[in-house]
Amino acid sequence: MNNNKKQLLGGILGDNIVLSGLMVISPVIICGDTLKNAEALVYAFTAITFLSVIISSFVPRKLPYTVKVILYALISALVFIPVELATQEFFPGVIQRIGIYFPLLAVNSLIVFQTEAKFFRMKSLDMIISLVFCIIGFDAVMLITGVLRELFAYGTINNRIVDINTLISGLSQPFGGFVFLGLMCGAYRFIRGLVSKNNEVRSNADVSDR
Repeated sequence: MNNNKKQLLGGILGDNIVLSGLMVISPVIICGDTLKNAEALVYAFTAITFLSVIISSFVPRKLPYTVKVILYALISALVFIPVELATQEFFPGVIQRIGIYFPLLAVNSLIVFQTEAKFFRMKSLDMIISLVFCIIGFDAVMLITGVLRELFAYGTINNRIVDINTLISGLSQPFGGFVFLGLMCGAYRFIRGLVSKNNEVRSNADVSDR
């Protein structure tokens, strides 16, 4: 994979914002204990982040950095309002369970910091592709975490009882989420290291063949 593809598609495996960048980890740790919570957070994060970054891309680049960050926060706050109303319709009761971590999605790292540092330095199409894959990277981690923590903490998946012999009740707690995310980060970096090593071996083999 060349450098351009790595930059655009790296949000899922190459540079996952949660497992590699350790960004937006609070909702995963605190609220990602059930699939229902995970689905609500995925919907809200995807809608708020995508719309906010796209709208913010029209903010004049000549403005001072501090002013631009304030405008990005205001834009995401305005986007948050209809997203929250829709979430209440699709996921009734979940917002109360998630609490303060739901509105915090409106000022997540992709909107406030990565816009200037990464996305707005790209061409429009490249920016959209990179943004989408970064969002998918978060969504994948959130859903995997929600499913596995609910399964092993409560013995259910989407509130349906599953026949499982061993339950680990601590996974339903924030400290359990922290430990689980740490294990995921370790597995992720191990797999990424293996992939990088294999790619390096292939590159060296191609050079020697020439």
